[in-house]
Amino acid sequence: METSAGPEHNLMIDGSDSPTLQIDPKRSRFPCCIVWTPLPVISWLIPFVGHIGICREDGVILDFAGPNFVCVDNFAFGAATRYIQISKEKCCAIPDPSEYLSEDQYGQNEPGSDIKTWDDALRKGTQEFQHRAYNLFTCNCHSFVANNLNRLGFRSGGWNVVNLAALIFLKGQWVSTAAAVRSLLPFLITFCLGVALAGSTFLKYLGFFTALLVGWFLLGTYCFKSLIQL
Repeated sequence: METSAGPEHNLMIDGSDSPTLQIDPKRSRFPCCIVWTPLPVISWLIPFVGHIGICREDGVILDFAGPNFVCVDNFAFGAATRYIQISKEKCCAIPDPSEYLSEDQYGQNEPGSDIKTWDDALRKGTQEFQHRAYNLFTCNCHSFVANNLNRLGFRSGGWNVVNLAALIFLKGQWVSTAAAVRSLLPFLITFCLGVALAGSTFLKYLGFFTALLVGWFLLGTYCFKSLIQL
């Protein structure tokens, strides 16, 4: 299946595009993107659950993959299958260079601010999570990406693990048809086998497991806000 980036791959969320940011799935390069890939076993049962990362301006993927460990250019659970490219124009924490009269004046509007580019924000986020303990339920890959989006001021911030998961699920674009098949086929096989072998019992337990997992993150994000770390 051809996975080279066509014109549609250059479109950014919120309708902005930049010809200098070329997506190249063959080389795993997704400049200024959020990327997603399915998780073994969990995604076979709940297809909207997966592993997520955020990419530098040169397209290299960064993902929080374990205690005190941020992967660089080695997406932990395989090649990205979905992505969203983010418009830097929607990131209020990144100053517009055209607003300054000279290089010496760049960044002087906000003394003490050391975030001048997309990569500056990701570098600070990476440094922070290199000293974080990993926990699937309280501090995971979604926490890392949400932290970076808030640091960037994307859509004025307010990102958490729930609305980030909804964003990639509802607006994420498949890298290719083959990537979509690779992501969804295990779920379809598991679901069909479960229904064939266990019928309503399988559906009951699957529904219970899904509700329990989704409920945990909803409660931890909106009711007990200190539970899910960002």
